[in-house]
Amino acid sequence: MKHFIYSLDNKRYHTLNYHYKKLFNNKVSKICLDANFTCPNIDGTVGFNGCIYCKQSHTPDDLLNQFAKQKKIVDHKWPNSKYIGFFQSNTNTYAPLDILKEKYELILKQPNVIGLSIATRPDAISSDVLDYLEEINNRTYLTIELGLQTIHEKTAKLINRCHTLECFTNMVTELRKRNINVIVHIINGLPYETKDMMLKTVEYLSKLDIQGLKIHMLHIIKDTPLETLYKKDKFHLLSKEEYINIVCDQLELIPSKIVIHRLTGDPFANDLVDPQWVLNKVSVLNGIDKELAKRNTYQDFNRSILNKVKQILETTLKPKDIVIDATIGNGNDTLFLCNLANKGHVYGFDIQAEAITKTKKLLNDNNKQNYTLYKESHDKMLEILPHLEKRVSGVLFNLGYLPKGDKTITTSYKTSVKAIEHSLKLLNNEGICLIVIYPGHKEGKKEDIQINKYLQTINKNYEVNYYHNTDNKEAPYLVMIKRS
Repeated sequence: MKHFIYSLDNKRYHTLNYHYKKLFNNKVSKICLDANFTCPNIDGTVGFNGCIYCKQSHTPDDLLNQFAKQKKIVDHKWPNSKYIGFFQSNTNTYAPLDILKEKYELILKQPNVIGLSIATRPDAISSDVLDYLEEINNRTYLTIELGLQTIHEKTAKLINRCHTLECFTNMVTELRKRNINVIVHIINGLPYETKDMMLKTVEYLSKLDIQGLKIHMLHIIKDTPLETLYKKDKFHLLSKEEYINIVCDQLELIPSKIVIHRLTGDPFANDLVDPQWVLNKVSVLNGIDKELAKRNTYQDFNRSILNKVKQILETTLKPKDIVIDATIGNGNDTLFLCNLANKGHVYGFDIQAEAITKTKKLLNDNNKQNYTLYKESHDKMLEILPHLEKRVSGVLFNLGYLPKGDKTITTSYKTSVKAIEHSLKLLNNEGICLIVIYPGHKEGKKEDIQINKYLQTINKNYEVNYYHNTDNKEAPYLVMIKRS
């Protein structure tokens, strides 16, 4: 796989290091601060004792002393670093406005501080604080970190979050109205949650206007209500392998522009009850990298079925292969095929002159010469290319209508089924036929039904595999056909 676009170190997800380097052209370090705030679910406003996994902190050192001590450590590693003051402990907007201003402005005045990151709850940002945060955001770099942990209300009640999903979503909207960047915290492995529940949390967040995500692994800390529950019920804690697998599945669902700020937790060894594997953070991160590489996937992979198409083609086609793009559209797939079969040849078909013109321009602009385009229906491919029978390594169908074109002009099952039948005659023994079917429009529903009827007739001689990236029955899906 090529270098992931949002990474500087060959990670397969949008790294925080890339984000900071792109934004500030400098090494940026977060300085973690405890401003001695409380929480509304600690002091009785909405609840008592806090979230069940939280351990109440001791009285912290003076803010400037905290800042100086951590800055000294950071400067030893990165002498030219810039800093973001990270108000981390408890709920850091839960105080009168004048107190918030005093603490925030104190840190903003420190040399080389370029912004603030403020961790809080969605039910603990008043209207006057929102106005102040907007004012800060207009003059420096600001992110608000909202602890959601899960979208599932039953779990939220169990862990004593004391706010609703609706409250969280509304606050995201309010912050984004003011152009304030939002980072969301979630926890994998919360008591009694299934893998599907954890994926549903990420699917929900992927539809919101958020800019960053922190993924934590649930770990049991001494002297917390969670420890009591764990000792009583012995609920399942994720193994390292389970956690890595779930995180990779989640990354594949997350839009690529969302910055991944964290992929595991950082407990203190003396406080940790279980699981012990979370102490080896490097091993967890390396495991995530290896699993994504093994899958040949990356952040955002499962949000488009075309990523699966490209993955299969990349691992199947060779430079000297002959390939057919049976629906060239705007030419993007044709260009991709020309790059893979750069010493072979790509034949393209489309009935629209607009598609031929756009594709030819795209290929010429990219200095491609290994192609031939036909303004013909794809069911004519065997008639036009009889000399290629049993010589073609791959045929690609992307059915539907021309993207950003006339949606009334679509592929039809009457020609598509015939074209697929002809493509199988053109394939060599190792060849594959990939068909992206889109049932989300009238003609597409017909193609879906008729193509699948046809595929049932060929199963004895061919292996047919289906790939779906969503439960939505009207979403595009992929069919791969190859000889048995």
